[in-house]
Amino acid sequence: MLYLHDVWVNWFEGEENGYNVCSFHEWRKTDTVELLDQAPLLKVNTPLFRYIENDLAEIPKNLLDDVFQKSYVRRNHERIQLEYCFILTDGNDILAVDTIGYTLPIRKSRLIPRQERLVYEMVENEPFTEYVFSKEEMMKEHHILSPEPLVMNGLTRKERQLKQLLFMALDQIKASENPAQIRYWYTEWNPEKYHEVQVMKFEQIWRKLYEEMKLGWTNRHELICEGLIKGQPFFEKLWELENGQKVN
Repeated sequence: MLYLHDVWVNWFEGEENGYNVCSFHEWRKTDTVELLDQAPLLKVNTPLFRYIENDLAEIPKNLLDDVFQKSYVRRNHERIQLEYCFILTDGNDILAVDTIGYTLPIRKSRLIPRQERLVYEMVENEPFTEYVFSKEEMMKEHHILSPEPLVMNGLTRKERQLKQLLFMALDQIKASENPAQIRYWYTEWNPEKYHEVQVMKFEQIWRKLYEEMKLGWTNRHELICEGLIKGQPFFEKLWELENGQKVN
């Protein structure tokens, strides 16, 4: 088995979608980075890599057996053994995973560029390790609170976070089923369609608003997001974390 040593990781916890496991250039000074003293390195096929990268589902048992207690982290000059922690690559992408003792990929991280290059060199002539898992396990449904990758494509870390906040607010509006409220917000988004939405049903307007907002990120998205969350302390706190300012 291959091992990687002195690996800097920036864990993103509970993230089921790989687009929220930020690459090194998006790491922040406020992130908590730690040092893996040692971690096993596995080269697997792309379907399994994507399954672990983009879900919070059961990791194949034989993979977990292979990496059991073979990794260590450095904390306060102490070398601590981890239950299931490993580096995964399909030869094109790389992901560090720590289950924190469970059988799910609870924590995920990208690597720093120097260590990414090292991984690719190490696995270049290595065969793929085959692990059995069913095709049904690979089937994942995306929804408004877990958008498909296309919806987040090309966005910065801040934009992805704000877009998820916007979708959370939209989902809350959907639950309210308030026609006057959805007409107001759709008109704020697209004033030219004011008369058109006056005769539409709640579900039609909500779907229209969601579909029009779904792709990309603009100043208009940000303004609507700011308006939707106003007066909601939890959402406002998330806004402040990304913008560094209070909601106007």
